[in-house]
Amino acid sequence: MDKINVKRIEAEDTYETGKREQTPSHRQLAGPSAIIIFIALLIACTLLSFTLGRYPVPLKELLAILGNKIFGFFEGTENIWTDQMEAAVWNVRLPRVILSVLVGACLSAAGAAYQGVFQNPMASPDILGASAGAGFGAALAIFLDFKHVNITLSAFAMSLITIALVFRVSSYVKGGKVLGLVLSGIMVSSLFNASTSFLKLVADPNNKLPQITYWLMGSLAGAKWGDIRFVILPMLAGFIPLLLLRWRLNVITMGDEEAKTMGVDAGRIRIAVIVSATLVTASAVSVSGVIGWVGLVIPHMMRRIVGSSYRWLMPVSMLGGGIFLLLVDNISRNVTTAGIPIGILTAFVGAPFFLLLITGRGERY
Repeated sequence: MDKINVKRIEAEDTYETGKREQTPSHRQLAGPSAIIIFIALLIACTLLSFTLGRYPVPLKELLAILGNKIFGFFEGTENIWTDQMEAAVWNVRLPRVILSVLVGACLSAAGAAYQGVFQNPMASPDILGASAGAGFGAALAIFLDFKHVNITLSAFAMSLITIALVFRVSSYVKGGKVLGLVLSGIMVSSLFNASTSFLKLVADPNNKLPQITYWLMGSLAGAKWGDIRFVILPMLAGFIPLLLLRWRLNVITMGDEEAKTMGVDAGRIRIAVIVSATLVTASAVSVSGVIGWVGLVIPHMMRRIVGSSYRWLMPVSMLGGGIFLLLVDNISRNVTTAGIPIGILTAFVGAPFFLLLITGRGERY
């Protein structure tokens, strides 16, 4: 037992030393400081988001409305704000702001988790086909003329079915389990993307085809409290294990042999992380549509700020993803009257960043 403990301590010291050497300390923030800064930024961006829009709501009235609706403050002083202000804040902007933060946090956390599990800096939340499955589920529901809540449910269910199919197919792949999962994900994603394309081909071009196309571009327009109630429990069911297992993620990134010497079952941890990351991805995509690049870009940016240790990388990635998507959504709903799909805007940010990575001027691994 003493020898095992000594090996564990030595491995942990070696891992932490290696990570410190990978990224110079002058380019990093301490983990607790980064979390405090990002929480403050998130609060500031949230308050700013409420004041933006075609119907302006001053900060004073905003705080009064939120205080009254949430905590029961300012009873009898409702004449401070108008009914239109209250409807805009409580029924329109608050659900959209909350959903933006949750979706951004989900996609970023899933991207960080997949990059660690697959030991691949190019891994993203759609690597196993969750987004492709959700896209097909939503397209099928729209094609069958389902209501909004059933479209969300169909996208969520099909995303989980896709991952189950990927795991089933990968069990027959010879060779490494990680490689088998990735190859199976590529194959199944291609299958569901083709199925979605077929539905677009046969859909009514005047009604259903535009709905399918718009959903696939990703948007948070029309966010409702019902959407939040639908996804909040699955999101928490994925968030909590990712936060609890982030210490083990540090170990399995070193390889299975090193993890074994430290008493960590890399196979089980890998499966638990993949399932949790898939759950938050499916939850996010089911209510927002397909939003790319967030899960790839934000974890890389956060690594430049706090380093590669998942002790701090995971929570900071969640906060950073929430802030990023909230800012993008603000641009989406304020630039034009109709609004720009979020997937388009995230691609404008993600593509140049990807170019920076593949040309060797970005973060090195």
